[in-house]
Amino acid sequence: MKRILIDSGSSADILYKHTFDQLRIPTNQLKPVKTPLVGFVEEMVYPLGSIDLSVVAGTAPRQTQVEMTFLVVDTPSPYNAIIGRPDLNLKEAIVSTRHLLIKFPTRFGVAEAIGD
Repeated sequence: MKRILIDSGSSADILYKHTFDQLRIPTNQLKPVKTPLVGFVEEMVYPLGSIDLSVVAGTAPRQTQVEMTFLVVDTPSPYNAIIGRPDLNLKEAIVSTRHLLIKFPTRFGVAEAIGD
């Protein structure tokens, strides 16, 4: 998946509805979420729900697979998803905004993902 924003200041992992729809996951798979996201597009946004997805990061052989919980939101965005602190901590990732780079450990050494 392309167009993913890495935001170490975000306290949630976000999946946008247009991306959720492209994954063709039935909406009945969403778990209810009653807490709004505050400070998101300068207003409160109520998630449509949350979903656990298996995510693979990196390229073989330096890749890792983790289960992530995404909040699905129906709001316009140029991104497909936002990866926040929960996933970055889970992957033990190091983010360099200056170099548009994220590094994380795998069984076969340190993997990196480079942004553009």
